[in-house]
Amino acid sequence: MKYNLRKKHSDRAFSSFFILIGITINVVIAYITNRLSLPIYLDTIGTFMVSALGGYFPGILTAVMTNMICSIFNPDSIYFSIVNAFVALTTVEFISRRKIKSVKNAVLLVLKVSVIGGIVGGLIQWRLFGQPQSAFVGDSTTGLSQATGIPALVVFLIIELLINIPDKGISFAVAYIIAHFLPEKRKQQLKSSGWRQTPLSDDAKAAMRRWSKDSKHSVRTRMTLTMSGMAIVLVFIMFWVGIRLYFENAINERTEINKGAANFVAGIVDGDSIGGYIKNGEEAPGYAETEALMYQIRDNAYGVQNLSVIQIDETDITFVFDLDAHMDYAGVYHEEPIPGYEPGDTYPVDGIIKPFIDDFLAGRDIPSIPIKTQWNYYITSYTPIFNSEGRCVAYARADTYIKYLSNYMRDFLVHITLMMAGLFILILAYGLWTTGTYLVYPINSVVMAVERFIKAGSDQKKLDDVVKDIRTIEINTDDEVEKLYYAVCDMTLNQTEQMRSIRRYTDATSRMQDGLIITMADLVENRDSDTGAHIQKMAAYVKIIAEGLIKKGYYANKVTPQFVSDIVRSAPLHDIGKINIPDSILNKPGKLTAEEFEIMKTHTSAGEKIMEKAIDTVEGENYLKEARNMAAYHHERWDGKGYPEGLHGEVIPLSARITAVADVFDALTSPRVYKPAFPLEEALALIQEGSGTQFDPKCVEVFMESLPEVKVILRKYNERT
Repeated sequence: MKYNLRKKHSDRAFSSFFILIGITINVVIAYITNRLSLPIYLDTIGTFMVSALGGYFPGILTAVMTNMICSIFNPDSIYFSIVNAFVALTTVEFISRRKIKSVKNAVLLVLKVSVIGGIVGGLIQWRLFGQPQSAFVGDSTTGLSQATGIPALVVFLIIELLINIPDKGISFAVAYIIAHFLPEKRKQQLKSSGWRQTPLSDDAKAAMRRWSKDSKHSVRTRMTLTMSGMAIVLVFIMFWVGIRLYFENAINERTEINKGAANFVAGIVDGDSIGGYIKNGEEAPGYAETEALMYQIRDNAYGVQNLSVIQIDETDITFVFDLDAHMDYAGVYHEEPIPGYEPGDTYPVDGIIKPFIDDFLAGRDIPSIPIKTQWNYYITSYTPIFNSEGRCVAYARADTYIKYLSNYMRDFLVHITLMMAGLFILILAYGLWTTGTYLVYPINSVVMAVERFIKAGSDQKKLDDVVKDIRTIEINTDDEVEKLYYAVCDMTLNQTEQMRSIRRYTDATSRMQDGLIITMADLVENRDSDTGAHIQKMAAYVKIIAEGLIKKGYYANKVTPQFVSDIVRSAPLHDIGKINIPDSILNKPGKLTAEEFEIMKTHTSAGEKIMEKAIDTVEGENYLKEARNMAAYHHERWDGKGYPEGLHGEVIPLSARITAVADVFDALTSPRVYKPAFPLEEALALIQEGSGTQFDPKCVEVFMESLPEVKVILRKYNERT
């Protein structure tokens, strides 16, 4: 029963090898197309192949790993892993609904993945780079956009879609050829490698999905939500850590650049000329040249918005140089440049400088000062400027503003999201695949089998079939689920064997009881010289009538298979009370006198008493109760003129009403010491005549409709006599 572990390990090893082959094909061809600068990539051949034969998780793994490896020679490839993952998902979803056996379905799949690849991939390119990656596509986009007036983005997406059709078409065709020539044995290995039990067919999986709909919260739904939540939290943490590191690195980098710019300015400004610059401004010798150099420094210092040279005293800031800038000192950006302060203009010492005023007055070097506001991050750096005597006469100042929601931060958000998107899908796919193979399918398979076992009830064949089905599931998860499975296997097998033993014991007991019944009936029959085979024919006629009632739907609440079994078994006991009748009366050849007939009638009451004693001492009293009813009331009449109690209609127990028809018919068609056997037609006419007076009309109806079976019984026993 245990899994063929060697085969399973072989299947999984081949599946891993096949995934590696798929990744290798993708990477090698992507490397070639990248080196040749082709507008198509053909990096989804392996994705198509693995997805179609291995399923969604191997396909997504192939897709994401392809892009991660390709990022070694094409760094931008990592951002498109989500596109390749969508190709894998689309392929698996499409093939699960439509078999790729026709050109039409193949074309539909290619078009579907082309739309996804073209639009999603195009939007990613446009957002990341602001233009197509391929120069050919970029030139085509520009030319067509200018010629038609259609927005460049729309034109670009159309071109990307058109390029993706041959790209995905060729990729799918190559993948299809490889899959076509792959041996069927290998295909089967790929299909079964992901299972930790006997693989389920598509119909079985659909039936399982329908069955699990009754669950308020299925394991699959709960685990999907759990894995999704975990993946989202993981991605968020990685994003937050990345954004913090990126931002801190950007702050350090900007601070160094900002301080370097201040140092450069301090190096080019002549400290001995500061007084002349303040007094004469642009007319002072060297002022214009120094200002021009400051513009060059600012333009080449990434991120620096403002450069100035200032003098600082206890109350005021006096400007020596202040360049025109798009950013004011409050960090607000302006489209048109804002003129800087003129030489000699003053500005009160602000809150930025005031904490360091002593250091400024002493001419010390000041560390860069960071200032955070709600939306901005402001860095200002100061470097002292000395004259030829070594005295600090001014400070060079550089200002940088970093917006928390600036473009580079948004770009980083886009980059990290795209980088993590493929990984997120891969983590989610792995979680769902693991949940399905290790929990959902095994547990559902076991539970569904147990339900079938319960519904089988006491049907031995159904129980045996369910036990066989359970043992063919062959769960091999190497965990508690597998232990549970084998425990269920042992439990159901033991239960089935116990049921078999109980059934054998019950059958033996029933045979013994039936034997005793026949023996008791024979004791009576052997005393009656005229009732040859009476009990056998009686049982047969009773069965025919009872089954006829079932077919017609009469007395449906009463006539069950168990009821039929009980009355057929009890039929031989209907005349058990005759054991108390003297032989002189029981076997009298002539007509009984009134006194003798009264004695004969007591066999019904005597039979009832005998069966009551049997019920008190013998288990399995259900059929004995019917035997009591049949013995006591089989001479009652529908019209109430019978004996011993004069019951009428449906007040008479149904088993006795059935027995009455069978008993009278057999008496009519059998010879007695006081009469010959009636012809069949005459006997049937008498039975029909008694319908509604002597007999239950429904019992007569079904008896008359079962004449072929009646004749078989009659012929069978008449031949014996």
